[in-house]
Amino acid sequence: MLSLNQLSYHPPATPQPILQGVNLTLPPQEMGLIVGPSGSGKSTLLEIMAGLATQTEGTVQWRDQELQPEELQQLAGLVFQFPERHFCCDTVLRELRFGHPELSTTQLDETLSAVGLSQIPLSTPPYALSGGQQRRLSLAVQLVRQPSLLLLDEPTAGLDWSMRSQLAALLAELKQHWSLLVVTHDPSDLLDIADHHWSIHQGTLTAVTA
Repeated sequence: MLSLNQLSYHPPATPQPILQGVNLTLPPQEMGLIVGPSGSGKSTLLEIMAGLATQTEGTVQWRDQELQPEELQQLAGLVFQFPERHFCCDTVLRELRFGHPELSTTQLDETLSAVGLSQIPLSTPPYALSGGQQRRLSLAVQLVRQPSLLLLDEPTAGLDWSMRSQLAALLAELKQHWSLLVVTHDPSDLLDIADHHWSIHQGTLTAVTA
């Protein structure tokens, strides 16, 4: 179980805190959805949970154990907004093995199958994939690391309605095996598959009940 306890983030250069007293609990193999406008603190919250930034106050816990940033980097896999801009290799195979040269063909095949890309030749350049396939590949890049928690920043941004629907269906499948936390400004395609729903405004998180 993921728990955030009174999490705040107030860099010295900002007059107001970016995050204020955030409390959140996400059980295993469930999906949480955080909805808020640009500048509300959504991406910063994911960066803290991924170990890329350190909170000013509060704790991040996994299974009741407080984790430090380097431990969070092992626990969580973060898929950035427009992740296709972060691809750095010339084939799907090299993209998946980047930093993980020990991955076997079986592991690669299983990961691509999990994100619905088993039919894609490993020699395919990432830029030659469709927008939806690129989002799936970005998920696969994180899944090969075997994280316990998947963090997704605006996963449906820039996709047409068909690709958004397909991605939502994929996330519904992935949450059967991983805990997912998604942040977005447009929840329309994701509300039906979310187990927990919060809104965020000016760094303050509020639970949304049905």
